[in-house]
Amino acid sequence: MLLEGKIAIVTGAASARGIGRATAQAFADQGAKVAILDLDLHAARDAAAQLGAGHLGLAANVADEAQVRDAVAEVLAHFGRIDVLVNNAGITQPVKTLEITGKDYDRILDVNLRGTLLMSQAVLPAMRAQRAGSIICMSSVSAQRGGGIFGGPHYSAAKAGVLGLGKAMAREFGPDNVRVNAITPGLIHTDITGGLMQDERRHAIIEGIPLGRLGEARDVANAALFLASDLSSYLTGITLDVNGGMLIH
Repeated sequence: MLLEGKIAIVTGAASARGIGRATAQAFADQGAKVAILDLDLHAARDAAAQLGAGHLGLAANVADEAQVRDAVAEVLAHFGRIDVLVNNAGITQPVKTLEITGKDYDRILDVNLRGTLLMSQAVLPAMRAQRAGSIICMSSVSAQRGGGIFGGPHYSAAKAGVLGLGKAMAREFGPDNVRVNAITPGLIHTDITGGLMQDERRHAIIEGIPLGRLGEARDVANAALFLASDLSSYLTGITLDVNGGMLIH
């Protein structure tokens, strides 16, 4: 059991076929107790119940400082510690540069980037006090290749910001034995992406992936499991690509 006795928070993990849910399941399978945070309380509780006994489902908007603070306080009150945070909650929008409004920009940046900061700020005091912790920030291949798939330029900017934020936090909190790493998924088959692709486009994209398939949520979940566990105890500030070779650099 790679995470036996560990307490993990996974944000945006209520969707049945999403990366967050797959990550929560992988963590639970390896012995962790998981707190699922999502906008919908009932969905979060249902998702936690499906992991098995002893897990927790809470409602929180990761872009709302008060909601984040209250949710993390509840996790600490319930479990007594937090060992892992997966900043998975995110949203996208497929628009071009000249179509981005101020409202669009704020919405995409708030959830993807501000949410990562707020969640990290909320758990870092506890991790620092226990002198142990792993924070995993979910970025995107769009941050590295300049979009070109589904997300607009503001999404690419937000996810690039996640990479910079993660590296800075890794440098700052390394002396406290708190590790911060990022994952950059490529095109992962989820409910969101599945609804945006016709067969013709899917085949065209797969032709550009050396491993010859779209990623599955479990592919990203397994990378998160590695970064959460002691198998990666000497890794901090890294960007772990999970893209089947879509971007080799």
